Amino acid sequence: MDLSVNQSNPPTPSKEYPVEIVENISLTSSEIANLWASWMESSIKERMVQYFLKTVVNPEIKKVLEYTLSIARKHLQRITEIYIREKHPIPRGFTAEDVNLEAPRLFSDSFIISFLADMARSRLDGYSTALQMSVRSDVRQYFTECVADPAEIYNRSVSVMLSKGIFTRWPQIRVPEKLNFAAKQNFLSSRISKQKPLNSIHVTHIFFNLQRNHLRKALFTGFGQVAKEEQVRQYMQKGKEIAGKHIEIFSTLLLNNNLPVSMAWESGVTDSKIAPFSDLLMLQEVRSMNVILAANYAKAISISGDKQDLAGDFARLMAEILKHTGEGLNLLVNNGWYEEPPQAEEPGAPVNTVH
Repeated sequence: MDLSVNQSNPPTPSKEYPVEIVENISLTSSEIANLWASWMESSIKERMVQYFLKTVVNPEIKKVLEYTLSIARKHLQRITEIYIREKHPIPRGFTAEDVNLEAPRLFSDSFIISFLADMARSRLDGYSTALQMSVRSDVRQYFTECVADPAEIYNRSVSVMLSKGIFTRWPQIRVPEKLNFAAKQNFLSSRISKQKPLNSIHVTHIFFNLQRNHLRKALFTGFGQVAKEEQVRQYMQKGKEIAGKHIEIFSTLLLNNNLPVSMAWESGVTDSKIAPFSDLLMLQEVRSMNVILAANYAKAISISGDKQDLAGDFARLMAEILKHTGEGLNLLVNNGWYEEPPQAEEPGAPVNTVH
């Protein structure tokens, strides 16, 4: 049953939020932006999870999917209530037209639960940032709930993965016997040396991004098989090649330091050629994942100042991701599929001052 909301049939606002406190306080640009982004993310995940529920076999994974779907719909409901009060247009997002619930299985159960865990990690970052940018009480309350929701999805997903033996843990390194302080000359000269070993922080970010690229490569593989437009298929193939290249680079970095690499997910894709999702939805999901990956690479650069060759690797790879993201945006725009976020006033318009 499709429980998504739209402007023609809006839900009745609940009394959960203190409307009387916020009714004369306008939303700020950050609140408008983050509510819109949350709507779009919840809308796309609602459609994807609907399809996954039709194809999943394992009952434990199905329970996590059902919980995830309920969270996506709860978020759409909460934002809609705020939009109704603000007379803000309801975004189109993604509708029943963007998902084919009769399409055969495209992804394995193992891939689905890994995808849910990765999605939850990303939303934890996004929602905690949105909360820090929110001031109005109802918006803060909403994003406070949002931080807890993906944490629960992540914990449930990881528990299932551990029970099935499909969760790849971060590499183990020896516990240091004593504290170490860098000697100035050795430290400064080693910053530019490729021979300098990785430290635990480097390993953490390399392995994390290696895992994410394995998932991305599998997603590109599946989407490329079923996309209708030739340009979209080519775009997915290019994304698959980029992910494969990044996997090779990160794997080499770990292996050169005698550390294990994470498992691949290509086997998690079936040979189905029937699209469960519209080209619009698949492009937007890939674009979202690219943006998140670029942000992760930027974070890795920021902690790699003590190993400049590693920082250079991440910077180069981030540029490739951003270029691919821009190409995907062009496809969305050229096909008339790109739903723009709320815009600032035109130049010369009166400036609103918020007190």
